[in-house]
Amino acid sequence: MSMSEGPVTRLTASPADVEVKAADAVRQGLVIAYPTDTLYGLAVDPTNSDAVARLFALKGRAPDQAIPLIAADVDQVRAWTRLTPLAERLARAFWPGPLTLVLEASREIDPRVLGRRRTVAIRVPDQEVARALAAGVGAPVTSTSANPSGRSPTADPDEVVAALPALDVLIDDGLTRGGAPSTIVDATGDQPVLIRAGVIAWERVLESLGPASTPAVS
Repeated sequence: MSMSEGPVTRLTASPADVEVKAADAVRQGLVIAYPTDTLYGLAVDPTNSDAVARLFALKGRAPDQAIPLIAADVDQVRAWTRLTPLAERLARAFWPGPLTLVLEASREIDPRVLGRRRTVAIRVPDQEVARALAAGVGAPVTSTSANPSGRSPTADPDEVVAALPALDVLIDDGLTRGGAPSTIVDATGDQPVLIRAGVIAWERVLESLGPASTPAVS
C-alpha cells in the first residue's frame, strides 16, 4: 500500500483489515478514513510530521486548528497524556463513548495536532472498529471529521470518498449512527470546563461528578 492520487483503497471492517492492513497504512504515513460512534473520521499517526502535514492539506485545514485523537482504551490515553483525577472519573463514567477530554499531551505528538498548545483532545469511542484501529497501531490516532474544512461531516462512506478523492484508504463499515458530535470537556484541572456541547448533555457530566463539582463553561 502506498501514497497515490489514484482510487481510494477500500477495506472491510474485519479484524484482519482493520488491525493489520489499516494499522499498517497508518504506520506508513497514509491517511485513513474510518467509522466512529458519531461520524467518519480521518486517522494518521499524530507523531508523523509528514502524515500530519498531509492530513491538513487533504482537509484544507487552518494550521492553528488542533486535531482530536481517539484511543483504544484508557491505558493508551494514560500513555500519551497526563490523566488527571478529574479525567479518570469522567473516563470511568463515559468511556467508551462520545466524551472528549482535553488533557496535557505527550511531547511526542506533532505540535500541529495540538494547535500549538500543550493539550490534546482525546477520547475512547464507543465503536469497535475505531478502537481496533488504535489498538492495531499501538497508539492513539487522529480523529478529525472526514470532510474538507468548511463542509459538513458525514456518516456515509461513499460521501467521504466523493468529498476526499485524494484519500488513501477507507474502512467501509456502512453508515455510522451520525447525530451530534462528541461533548468536549477540559479536564486538565480540578474542575470540568465545557468546551463544546455535544451528544452527552453537560448536566450528565456534572451529575457523574456529584454535588461537589463547581463547573465552568468556556
